[in-house]
Amino acid sequence: MLKEFKAFIMRGNVLDLAIAVIIGAAFGKIVTSLTDDVLMPVIGKIFGGLDFSSYFWRMGPVPANYAGSLSDYAALKKAGVPLLGYGAFATQLVNFVIVAGIIFMILRVVNRTAALIERETARLKREEEATPVAPAPEPVEIALLREIRDELKARG
Repeated sequence: MLKEFKAFIMRGNVLDLAIAVIIGAAFGKIVTSLTDDVLMPVIGKIFGGLDFSSYFWRMGPVPANYAGSLSDYAALKKAGVPLLGYGAFATQLVNFVIVAGIIFMILRVVNRTAALIERETARLKREEEATPVAPAPEPVEIALLREIRDELKARG
């Protein structure tokens, strides 16, 4: 069973998937930072607030023992207040659009490159088929055997 597991893990597809997951996680952190630290503050400034992710609607009462700010989304959420966090949703939506756009651009380049390689391969194949192939030179042994045969025919 251990050998089978090792063979499974060492397959190219499994290793490729593991590497893709690790790179994807790192890429996700970069996109999250880009969204949270660069884009959303600009969008928040346009819409009149500095922290767009803290936009929410309170859907229920605040507990009587709550002592924090009524505008702190994270604290209210932790206290169990039912909230509709449309700002956090908008932030995640922007994250998704950025990731989807980058994946689209990567796939577009890969597809164009694959098509280019396919066209070039087809062109080379057509050229190869169009070029007449010269017969291979006769091996020396065959030529020598032919001479011996002809000499024996001439004697006999």
